[in-house]
Amino acid sequence: MSAPDLDTPPRAPAARAVTPSSLRTILGEATLSLLVLTAVLLWMGPSLYRQDLVFLTATYALIALGMYLPFVLAGSLSMAYSAYAAIGAYAVAYLSVEQGLSPWWGWLVGAALAALVAIIIALATRKLSGFYLAAVTLLFALAFEHWLGDATAVTGGASGISAIPVPSFFGWEPPRYAQVVAAIALVCVVAVFIDRLRRSSWGLALSAARESTAGILSTGISPTHLRVVALAVGAAIAALGGAVFTASVQAVTPETFGLDLVFLAIFMPIIGGRRSAWGAPLGALIVVAVTLNMPGYQGSGELLLAVVVLVILLMAPGGVIGWIRNALAYLRGKK
Repeated sequence: MSAPDLDTPPRAPAARAVTPSSLRTILGEATLSLLVLTAVLLWMGPSLYRQDLVFLTATYALIALGMYLPFVLAGSLSMAYSAYAAIGAYAVAYLSVEQGLSPWWGWLVGAALAALVAIIIALATRKLSGFYLAAVTLLFALAFEHWLGDATAVTGGASGISAIPVPSFFGWEPPRYAQVVAAIALVCVVAVFIDRLRRSSWGLALSAARESTAGILSTGISPTHLRVVALAVGAAIAALGGAVFTASVQAVTPETFGLDLVFLAIFMPIIGGRRSAWGAPLGALIVVAVTLNMPGYQGSGELLLAVVVLVILLMAPGGVIGWIRNALAYLRGKK
């Protein structure tokens, strides 16, 4: 056996080839996004009321997707996501109305500021979990909502901020229909991003840290760092949801993002299915349809939603997506 040539520089690792399975996954995600976009646009049509419902669904979906990483994958139940969405909304409102800047600066600053606040809270509560973490973050969200009503110089007080301009592209202000299409596309992009992140080595480590902290520590990975990153990314996504809402109604008040939104966002991935990031947008769609678009039940939408959640948990513990997968597997087996 010849000795290795020490003068020969080491070879660079070869680029990872695109395997047929990964190509099928990418094509499947692109096809699913196009199908979702087409179906929503066909249902929406020119109706302004349905456009408002789609905007609200996109807002709920982004907040639920923001909670997906820390809640479903990491097992950290943070209740501060109404505050993160409010940060995104008020960043757009304050910078565009009070400072005269482009609304796009509000989108960027709001996401970054929400991520920074989430990191601070995560580091302060790193030794808490379960009920104690939920209680502390719930108190923060409640205190933040009261602060929005008191900080008149920044937030406009109880009346909030109105006349928020729509984000434009080089001076062109898109019509409302185009804004709805962009909101749906944003939800699809974020859902694909989170679903890919869930299947990555980082996502697998995050899920493993939820099951066994000692096992992850033995590999040299810090579970605290994993959870902090998950909370920061989730907060930034929730802030995008708040920015989408301000673009739709062009106004924001302290009561816009109340604590009830957080409780709804917790159930959205459970309703849609926790084994896929697409369960969060599907759950948001079901929540909006049941609470706001069910004929004859507008006054008792929350009660009907509670019944729907109970039925899904009993009949399909894996959510709607899990039930569809089981049904397809059963049909394939029959064939």
